[in-house]
Amino acid sequence: MQNIVALLREAADTAEILEHESMKRHTTFRIGGPADVFAVPDTEQAAAQIIRVCRECGVPYYVIGNGSNLLVADRGYRGVIVQIYRNMSEIAIDGDVVSAQAGAMLSVIAKRAQAAGLAGFEFASGIPGTVGGAAVMNAGAYGGELRDVLVDVTVLDRDNRIRTVPARELQLGYRYSVIPQNGWIVLAVRLRLQPGDPQRILRRMEELKEQRVSKQPLDLPSAGSAFKRPPGNFAGKLIMEAGLRGFAVGDAQVSEKHCGFIVNRGQATAQDVRGLIEAVIARVREQSGISLEPEIRMIGEWTETIENIK
Repeated sequence: MQNIVALLREAADTAEILEHESMKRHTTFRIGGPADVFAVPDTEQAAAQIIRVCRECGVPYYVIGNGSNLLVADRGYRGVIVQIYRNMSEIAIDGDVVSAQAGAMLSVIAKRAQAAGLAGFEFASGIPGTVGGAAVMNAGAYGGELRDVLVDVTVLDRDNRIRTVPARELQLGYRYSVIPQNGWIVLAVRLRLQPGDPQRILRRMEELKEQRVSKQPLDLPSAGSAFKRPPGNFAGKLIMEAGLRGFAVGDAQVSEKHCGFIVNRGQATAQDVRGLIEAVIARVREQSGISLEPEIRMIGEWTETIENIK
């Protein structure tokens, strides 16, 4: 990896390039082994150069935001983790259009929109992720989704070109877009909101915050909702009905407060979490005939193939 580190530093000299960086520091689960290389670009051009070098050298890479929907294996990640987060988080507002770099937190965008008297983004005010990640998975909550307000995304395509793609071409669905299968890396987004009363917008954001605090285990590290919502049902409800409230593998536990969450009680390993996911899927399938699909993305060097959990 020494050669790739040198090439990255030469190609993107304003970026931060670290070696053997623990991913515990970069996921909301507070779990994960070391990444061989951890690259933090500060511009779209630096991000493009980092990914270009990885592609040309055939080195595996994975792009993350603040790691809110991510589980990294205990053995770590053999390749380059590219973090598009705080160093690429600028937000600009022009009329009813909000332009944001991919690393901008959804909560910060919501606050800026509220202060500017723009409504329509309240649903995202408590989602603990970046807008780049939200575009990739069409993130949503409380009846709203990113596709409701997304105008377009600026991406790095497979040919290492930076270009803008209209939202209508992303085929946005429930926790889905064509961005990953097209090999695109989101660098920035534009959102169109509606004029509204700042106080009314703030009250709605506070109402949603109260709902989250009362229903979600925000006091323990987690990756948010652990499973996608099955058609016509709710993952948390199925897990509870299967008798799994509080069920644990090691220090990974099905939350007693909300069964749709898996929490780290302090010393959980990635293998604990994965084992718990496998156990939950098996028990729910046995009890209801429904196969839950993990919403958490799992990367890194595992002792077994991840396909075992599907």
